[in-house]
Amino acid sequence: MFEQTFKNIDDTLWKDAGCSSELDYVEQTSWVLFLKYLDDLEKDKATAAELTGNTYTNIIAPEFQWTKWAAPKLENGKIDHNALTGDDLVDFVNGKLFPYLKKFKTNAEHADTIEYKIGEIFTELKNRIQSGYNLREVVNNIDELRFRTHKEKHEMSHLYEGKIKNMGNAGRNGGEYYTPRPLIKTIIKVMKPKIGNKIYDGAVGSAGFLCEAFEYLKESKKLSTADTEKLQKKTFYGKEKKSLAYIIGIMNMILHGVEAPNIIHTNTLAENLADIQEKDRYDVILANPPFGGKERAEVQQNFSIKTGETASLFLQHFIKILKAGGKAGVVIKNTFLSNTDNASIALRKELLSSCYLHTVLDLPGGTFTGAGVKTVVLFFEKGKSTKKVWFYQLNLARNLGKTNPLNEKDLADFVALQKTLAESENSWTVNLKDIDQFTFDLSAKNPNTPEEAPLRHSQEILAEMEVLDKESREIMKNVRELI
Repeated sequence: MFEQTFKNIDDTLWKDAGCSSELDYVEQTSWVLFLKYLDDLEKDKATAAELTGNTYTNIIAPEFQWTKWAAPKLENGKIDHNALTGDDLVDFVNGKLFPYLKKFKTNAEHADTIEYKIGEIFTELKNRIQSGYNLREVVNNIDELRFRTHKEKHEMSHLYEGKIKNMGNAGRNGGEYYTPRPLIKTIIKVMKPKIGNKIYDGAVGSAGFLCEAFEYLKESKKLSTADTEKLQKKTFYGKEKKSLAYIIGIMNMILHGVEAPNIIHTNTLAENLADIQEKDRYDVILANPPFGGKERAEVQQNFSIKTGETASLFLQHFIKILKAGGKAGVVIKNTFLSNTDNASIALRKELLSSCYLHTVLDLPGGTFTGAGVKTVVLFFEKGKSTKKVWFYQLNLARNLGKTNPLNEKDLADFVALQKTLAESENSWTVNLKDIDQFTFDLSAKNPNTPEEAPLRHSQEILAEMEVLDKESREIMKNVRELI
């Protein structure tokens, strides 16, 4: 049912003049979906309070509650045909509802409350659905969805992930928001975060890393009340520069079950490394910073190694903000391993001297649909220098693409071998003392790949042709004599 509902919503938004792409569909679905989710959450909290003899005070004022403006019901459970629609609905949403919800940000007591997140979401978003009749159709469809049971929430979060993936496949900037979930799950399996760790993604996008880490930790043990409280408020942290990605990240975490995500709308790279203190540091970093971006000179001044390459600045940020003994799994372009510019050399030296880069996962082209770049995953621990690096090259018997994406089975061999850093046809170890001590070139060159036969010299080929010609002449001569 959920899947068909999402398809119906997309069909409606496709007809609307204010929505022109998959990105718009996700953005506009998100805010309506959030308000329905919030209504179900309030109902659950009211029921829980009643069972314990307490009274629950609604977050949303009566006239702005879902059951008042979006889905007032008749006795038979159908939406009242007198419900707002057309211009009246658009006027209410744009002129009253959004201004009311924006105020939550300034009125909230703390940033880690759902009230604050409501205010942030509706400060960043605006209603783009121009037709009130289309908006009524969207609202009616979303009213059919339920977020009351664990199964319903799980299915909804899964479908929302699917929409984010489609947004990435749609092009434009969508690819920035989606990292393949099998890759994220594999990185988390290797990282093995624990309850009590502070987990951080400074380029949070759709919050895929944080959502999957939440799922992993939920299943890691039987949770106590204290564990649940930690997971909700003191475990997951993120920063995101772009408004749409920020909103989608918050929505994704909320749908996965984190009520008030600690995600901040800010440019991570605007933070000066010198200002990072011990209290700001994290135990685990999981991230896929954007590739190929360029930062202005004033942003570069925040870093000791000056470069315009966004991913290189993020890597410096991650090294600095990681606690001593902390662990990181970071996706980066494979050219980072071998670039010869001064900044890349300095950054490799910094990483190898201040951290133990224990594992490099070399991914095939096509891992990131539409991105057109080859990537590696760097796994490192802060606090001791690197003596040797274990490499694993993912070689697949098929080409990856939109219809043939990466899956967890593809990465199972990597996960198994990484536990002991074992050598195989696809894995090998490089001693740091054996690499160039000036460039620190870490190019992933597999010494275990069977060598191809060397190309033959032209003179050798010509000599062989002459022998064959001579043999042919002899054969023809014998044939003629027989005739």
